Amino acid sequence: MNTTNHPLGRSEFAAHAAAVRERRRRLARVLVMAALVLVIVGALMLLVASTGHAAQLTEPIAPTDPATPTPAATPGTGLTVEINGPNGAPSSAIVTLIGITLLSVAPALLLMMTSFTKIFVVLAMTRNALALPSIPPNQVLAGLALFLSLFIMSPILTDINTEALQPYLNGSMTFDDAVATGSEPLRTFMLAHTRQEDLALMVRASDQPNPANPAAVSLLTLIPAFMISELRAAFIIGFVIFIPFLVIDLVVSAALMSMGMMMLPPVMISLPFKILLFILVDGWGLVITTLVNSYRGG
Repeated sequence: MNTTNHPLGRSEFAAHAAAVRERRRRLARVLVMAALVLVIVGALMLLVASTGHAAQLTEPIAPTDPATPTPAATPGTGLTVEINGPNGAPSSAIVTLIGITLLSVAPALLLMMTSFTKIFVVLAMTRNALALPSIPPNQVLAGLALFLSLFIMSPILTDINTEALQPYLNGSMTFDDAVATGSEPLRTFMLAHTRQEDLALMVRASDQPNPANPAAVSLLTLIPAFMISELRAAFIIGFVIFIPFLVIDLVVSAALMSMGMMMLPPVMISLPFKILLFILVDGWGLVITTLVNSYRGG
C-alpha cells in the first residue's frame, strides 16, 4: 500500500494497522475458547448419557407373573349380533336402519300391496276419456291416488301400528314376530279383494300344490294375484266411464257428417260437451265415491 500521500502519515498509519491486528487476534482467541467450551460440554453430556445407559443395562429386570389363560370358545356357537338395547327395546341405530330400508322399498309396497294402482289407473282412464291427455298432470293424479290410498288403508295401517310396530319398539315383541303380525292385516285386505280365479292362476303358475284355504297362500303368490284383480277392476270401471263420452263422440261425428263438415275434427266439437257433462254429473265425485265404495266391507 502506498502511504506516501496518506493524510495520517506513516507513524499514525502504522499505529492504526497494529491496533486492527490486535483486535483480530483477540477475536480469534475468543472464538477458539468458545469452541473449546462447546467441545467440553458435549463430551460431558455424552459421558453422562453413556453412564446412565450402562446403569440401566446393569439393573436386573423383575420377573412378571404369567397371564391367565383365556377359556376356549364353546364349539358350535357362531357370531351373534344383539340388536336390542339393555331394556329389550331396539336400539336407535336399528330403528333408523329399518326406517331407511322401508323408505327405499316404500314405492314398491305402495304399488303392490295397497289400492294405489287401481285408483291411479281409473283416474288416468277418466282423463283419457275426456280427451285431455295431460290435464290434470300425472303429479296431480298421483297425489290424489296417494291420499285416497292412505284414506282407504288407514284402518289397516292403524292395526299394523297397534299390533306390531309399537310392541316391537317397546321391546315386548321380536322382529320376526312383528313382521308376521304386521303382515296379517295386509294379507286379510288383499285376500278380500283378490278373485279366486286370479289366485288359482298364480298358484298354478308357481307350480305349487293347492293350498288348504286362501289364508294358507304365501305372500309371494298373493301379491301378483291381488295386482291382477286390481287391474281388472280398474279396467271395468274405466270401461263404464268411457261409454257416455263415446256416445257424445258418435253423436257429434254423425252431426258433422250430415252437415258435410268432414274436414272439421269431431274432437274439437265434442270436447266442450264432454267437459260440460262431466261437470253436470259431478264426475270426479262419482269416480272417487265409486273407488272408495269398492273397498267397503273388505
